Amino acid sequence: MAELEIDPARLESYKAAVKEEMETSVRVEPGVLAIYAVAEKHNPSKLRFFEMYADEAAYTAHIESAHFKKYVTTTQIMITSRRLIDTVPVQLSAKRK
Repeated sequence: MAELEIDPARLESYKAAVKEEMETSVRVEPGVLAIYAVAEKHNPSKLRFFEMYADEAAYTAHIESAHFKKYVTTTQIMITSRRLIDTVPVQLSAKRK
């Protein structure tokens, strides 16, 4: 899980970059199970990300991917605060297709 604050003047550019990175990750990386991004309703420059990977190797492959590295390079000047939170599953529920 990650909590980020984005420079409000660069928020639209950030959203475009993260959307591209997330869509690519889910499409081309088999170990990326899900990536969700939400913004606070009354403070849209505060975002939270919940990411699910098949295993630790999938996460490592993700952060080493070319599209993730592009995202990092592109957005580093847009992010004013970042907090990464290691989590462990308690209960994960989803509808089956």
